[in-house]
Amino acid sequence: MGDNGSSSGRYRLRKVVLDAGHGGKDRGCAGASAREADVALGIVLALGREIEQNMPDVKVIYTRKTNVFVELGERAAIANRNHADLFISVHCNAGPRQSHGTEVWTMGLHKTTANLDVAQRENSVILQEKNYQSRYDGFDPRSPQSHILFSLFQSAYITNSLRFAQRIDRQLRTSVKRPSRGVKQAGFIVLWKSTMPSVLIESGFLTNPAEERYLNDKANQSYMAAGIYRAFHEYKRELEGN
Repeated sequence: MGDNGSSSGRYRLRKVVLDAGHGGKDRGCAGASAREADVALGIVLALGREIEQNMPDVKVIYTRKTNVFVELGERAAIANRNHADLFISVHCNAGPRQSHGTEVWTMGLHKTTANLDVAQRENSVILQEKNYQSRYDGFDPRSPQSHILFSLFQSAYITNSLRFAQRIDRQLRTSVKRPSRGVKQAGFIVLWKSTMPSVLIESGFLTNPAEERYLNDKANQSYMAAGIYRAFHEYKRELEGN
């Protein structure tokens, strides 16, 4: 963590890292036409604009602003190198055709096989990276045991991660009027490697045609970003005691 004090000694949330999932050769999940990498980037860029325009005191750092491939470990490393105070990763989900709704994830022990399935899908990106076994301490994204082992990391940040995740979930439900599948926990590499409160947002299911149409619309991406921004504003104000 960086030096977040001020002259009055009060905590200040100064830096946030915004991570658009996937990109480049890793397109993520897909619908009939929409790609996860593109939808996630649209939401992240809209969220970044909200923060930059309304909170000039907060530095916004992006893991990517274009359609490029960024390794999972590097996404977290960007946040760590910059001593960020918060890490927000945005994704799209895949599942049966009728599946719909948002999910907000924090690091933790998966409670169900379905939770493990989501983490395994997102973590499988490392199979596209060179030497992933040595670089991720022998982690195998296809192994349930691997996910259990590292879900114990990040425990120092779980309280604030959950606090922020709950605010995002509430804003997406109430102000954006998105159906919610709740706040959940599982072992995501990108959250495990980050040394600050972190959340991963599954913005909806590209495998559901109605959700794909919604998520592929720029205005709706901006609505979702505005909801996440309001949650960020609430979280920041609460932490800083304003």
